[in-house]
Amino acid sequence: MRSIMLKTLGASLALALIGSAQAATTIKVQSVLSDKSDEIVMVKDFAKNVSDLTDGEVIIEVLPGGSVVGNADILDAVDKGLLDGGFAWTHYWSGKHPAAMLFGSPVAGAGVGIDNIAFISWFHFGGGQELYDRLWDEMGVNVKGLLLQPVGPEALGWFKEPINSMDDFRKLRFRAPPGIPGQTYKDIGVAAVAMGGGDILPALEKGTIDAAEWCCPKPDSVFGFQKVLKHYYLQGLHQVVVNADMYINGDVWNKLTPLQQNAMRVAADASLMRAISYRIYENGKALKTLTENEGVILHDTPADYFSEYMAAANATLEKNAAENEFFNEVWTSMKDFADVAVPFWAGAQTSNAALGNAFAASKK
Repeated sequence: MRSIMLKTLGASLALALIGSAQAATTIKVQSVLSDKSDEIVMVKDFAKNVSDLTDGEVIIEVLPGGSVVGNADILDAVDKGLLDGGFAWTHYWSGKHPAAMLFGSPVAGAGVGIDNIAFISWFHFGGGQELYDRLWDEMGVNVKGLLLQPVGPEALGWFKEPINSMDDFRKLRFRAPPGIPGQTYKDIGVAAVAMGGGDILPALEKGTIDAAEWCCPKPDSVFGFQKVLKHYYLQGLHQVVVNADMYINGDVWNKLTPLQQNAMRVAADASLMRAISYRIYENGKALKTLTENEGVILHDTPADYFSEYMAAANATLEKNAAENEFFNEVWTSMKDFADVAVPFWAGAQTSNAALGNAFAASKK
């Protein structure tokens, strides 16, 4: 009898182990970036948290850009189920819906002073999450979005020679981000050219463009812009906030258990703060190396840039709000949030900036 019981128990354990193995779900996610980028470092950090929270039941496998489809086709491929998931910046899909810009890269802080931390506050507590979840239906895609990585403010960019005014800037061919932020540069007379990150350095070396922006000190230095350009401007308005997202095919998402879905939401919320924390330190280290070891010279952005760019950004925001009902709803939500939160946060940040600048000055 004991032998029979042991055999029965052994068979039950074997079946349980087989069932557990079958329950594991692998979600293959194609990024728009290479494996070496900081964004992918943090995507893999998110993936580990998902695996840990689900006890290995959900595995996220990250594929580099171009693995299955062209980077411009990632969202459509996720929608159709050709990819389980994708990773990019939501403003890349502004051609499908202009409101994508307000979630991926709200130009000039949405015109109402929202920075990356204030954006997270709006997203969690000001109604942003609910509007973000509606965005995919507005686009007409079968996608569940997870906001993962806020960045900002991004640097104005890299230049061969110092620029002292917008007149100097307008003489240059400038790599700018796609969508409304880049279009806003064109609106103020800058010859803005959109291109992928991997194409920027070759274009600078060939003289196809004269100046460029990508992101911030660490990602910029990884691309190697300091090899050909030495004048760097940290203050810019075009992408005060930039958010990278993961897009999961809706059918894949719906097959996950409620517990697994919640684990991914919790990991995504954790990623928002972990990404900011990671970026601050990594960008600080990179900027120190660039200026102390690689001959990069930091400059203050010309004052007339801010007034011209802000005016053009507000005109673009107003135009899109007048033409698209959902865009107007999202922007109105941001403005209502900003009326309450930004006066406090801007005042607090003024103190923080003064404190930080005083320390930075003491180190010179």
